[in-house]
Amino acid sequence: MPRIPGRRERLQNIPVDGPKKVLLAAPRGYCAGVDRAVVAVEKALERYGAPVYVRKQIVHNIHVVTELEKMGAIFVEEVDEVPPGAHVVFSAHGVSPAVVNAAAERELNAIDATCPLVTKVHREAVRFARDDFQILLIGHEGHEEVEGTAGEAPDHVTIVNSPDEADTVVVHDPNKVVWLSQTTLSVDETMETVRRLRERFPNLQDPPSDDICYATQNRQVAIKKVAKDADLVIVVGSANSSNSVRLVEVALEYGAKAAYRVDYVDEVKQEWLDGVKTVGVTSGASVPEILVQEVLSELAGAGYADVEEVRTAEEDLMFSLPKELRQDASGRKDERALGGRR
Repeated sequence: MPRIPGRRERLQNIPVDGPKKVLLAAPRGYCAGVDRAVVAVEKALERYGAPVYVRKQIVHNIHVVTELEKMGAIFVEEVDEVPPGAHVVFSAHGVSPAVVNAAAERELNAIDATCPLVTKVHREAVRFARDDFQILLIGHEGHEEVEGTAGEAPDHVTIVNSPDEADTVVVHDPNKVVWLSQTTLSVDETMETVRRLRERFPNLQDPPSDDICYATQNRQVAIKKVAKDADLVIVVGSANSSNSVRLVEVALEYGAKAAYRVDYVDEVKQEWLDGVKTVGVTSGASVPEILVQEVLSELAGAGYADVEEVRTAEEDLMFSLPKELRQDASGRKDERALGGRR
């Protein structure tokens, strides 16, 4: 069950050697694909009434899942848990054709909230499999997105979990091999994996365009700029959020003296602030802004009221709702904007 934030003592304002400040990374938080997926569940509940079923977590964030459950969403692991004929939403991470077929067999009313950038990778997998390429899918085995992409062409996909696995992966024909990737990986680590693959397979083909999504890249670039000046970095995001976990790793790699991930403000520990003058703050792409503001408020009470935003990019990408939800109950086009940060 999702954890509910607890109550605890407020952080103390303990003097340090110099002025205290917060470097707030931007962009941070919700991306367009996450916003689209969350709104899709909300709109489905408005349109069809509760319950609406969701296969897996709609996005990897405890708070978002908890709030949607309060509205009447029921999260399941597989579609065979959904009553025949009910409405089911596929998560932003995407599903394999086998899941789509299983939903159809149960006569479920499926709403596909897969991020369009994940769908792009699925289409690449189908295209390269059709041309009989072996696809080296860089990603984390067991992650829902990787399972969905691999499911598009299971006989052609080999998962490469890390740069070290690039040194041992076996290919059938080094002249017919292409790499694709999970959209939420560390850019630097992915490029190191590709470099090592290309050393072994010089004819390795690239995807037509970047598979790592714009939001993942932008949040990593922003935290790199913050990290070099931060004694401590706090990343708001859930443990199963790949892009949130990567932000902690990137912060440490680029100079932060310490970095931690939290779901809620009550997880920030007093000892993390010992001797800390500058705190960097950011959040993963599935994190609503309210959770960041709660962290900033708590830090302000501990003397870190001076907040400087460090912005490295502007984001204005917006995605349309799934086709089933683009009109309201009266048939009028739904004008609700997507892609904004909450």
